[in-house]
Amino acid sequence: MELLSKAKTGKVERPVKVLQFGEGNFLRAFVDYMIDIANESGDFNGDIVLVKPIEFGTLDRFHDQECQYTVQLRGIVDGEPKRINRIVTSVTDVVDAYGEYEKYAAYAKLDTLRFIVSNTTEAGIVYDDTDKIELNPPKSYPGKLTKFLYERYRHFNGAADKGLVMLPVELIDDNGIHLKECVLKLAALWNLEEGFTNWVNEACVFTSTLVDRIVTGYPRDEAEELCKEFGYQDNLIVTGEPFALWVIESAKDISEEFPLPKAGLPVIFTDNQKPYKQRKVRILNGAHTSFVLASYLAGNDIVLESMQDELIFNFMKKTIFEEVIPTLTLPKQDLIDFANAVITRFNNPYVKHALLSISLNSVSKWRARCMPSFLGYIEKEGKLPEHLTFSLAALMAFYTGTEIRDKALIGHRGEQEYNILDDAAVLEFFAANSSKEPREFAHAVLSNEDFWGEDLSSLAGVEDAVASYLTEIRASGMRKAMEKIFA
Repeated sequence: MELLSKAKTGKVERPVKVLQFGEGNFLRAFVDYMIDIANESGDFNGDIVLVKPIEFGTLDRFHDQECQYTVQLRGIVDGEPKRINRIVTSVTDVVDAYGEYEKYAAYAKLDTLRFIVSNTTEAGIVYDDTDKIELNPPKSYPGKLTKFLYERYRHFNGAADKGLVMLPVELIDDNGIHLKECVLKLAALWNLEEGFTNWVNEACVFTSTLVDRIVTGYPRDEAEELCKEFGYQDNLIVTGEPFALWVIESAKDISEEFPLPKAGLPVIFTDNQKPYKQRKVRILNGAHTSFVLASYLAGNDIVLESMQDELIFNFMKKTIFEEVIPTLTLPKQDLIDFANAVITRFNNPYVKHALLSISLNSVSKWRARCMPSFLGYIEKEGKLPEHLTFSLAALMAFYTGTEIRDKALIGHRGEQEYNILDDAAVLEFFAANSSKEPREFAHAVLSNEDFWGEDLSSLAGVEDAVASYLTEIRASGMRKAMEKIFA
């Protein structure tokens, strides 16, 4: 079967506008996919060069296919399960920052370059005071970027119109702010001239972004079958869900330069991404955290199975629509539309998302994702949110066990053991307290300020409600308890 290549796709060469640090699945199925659509619509007209920013790994598959690859999006679209295929032709080259340093560095002098995209993991945006500008390249991502920007500054004599726009998608809050801080610290550490610092501040733009799409990667078990369906061999296939959202916060308006929304893409430009972050954390992530532990103890193993369970599905819907959305600040219809999209995503038949994998570190997740809605609802309504309160009892029921084995607290679902994974101090607390009577256990958990940052047991009625729910769960089992309480 013929290997996918530029000759096969009939690629049109465009000016290189984007240098992308990272060649992984997420960027290729999210950023590069969107830019490809914007190129097709005539709104962008710019190619992408991928940079391998780490020493290990190979780019052979990219070279073999001349950077052409297929994205297959799988999920529910207009109420029906669909697969959407796109051959991405907007990546024109790939370069190894270590093995091909001179070629990589030359891109700093490219007149058409305007955007830097990065996804170097959450640990990638860190200030390393041992990094050196003399290294080719510097070892950290901020170090690489600082030297790259400095070379560009020098080549163009500090021209104001040769600054670059940084679009980091690493999953940390205020990623662009932190990246700029690292660049400026390294500039000071390396004694770079004041003119460069001024150029970074005035000519360059560091955006902070929020990204959302589940990318499931290379479909190893189906690749051979898919290639037969495509009619060509593609060793770089990447799969993901249809849903996507890219929120870009910027002090300077870049929407005309990066006009992805004109191509119908789900990109939002804003000067404040926090409401969108709050919406995602509280509705998407908060829904997960509020129902998965109860669902697992009720006998389900994956999210899709939970959505097909009427008891769990109704619990989740009421949590979102009746207890979470009333506490948020974005327009109500925006929140409802987002929540409905979340439910569609949870019903994706192509994603087998295990409840136990979501259960990791549930105590800190509940604090970050559910507690703001829990407290916000109490403040606004003057009463307890029934479903979020029950989710606290479900967390306690899930975290019930006395034996720690191989860094996991051992829980039991009937005769079946499961591993409870969290910080060691959290597991030790539950091992020591979870066998206590419901009221004593509830008090110990709710009053633990290390967990919640405050004493939740001091809130009127919370301890009574949680203890009552936990008593029912222990007496009847999770499913029967939920049927009785939420009938």
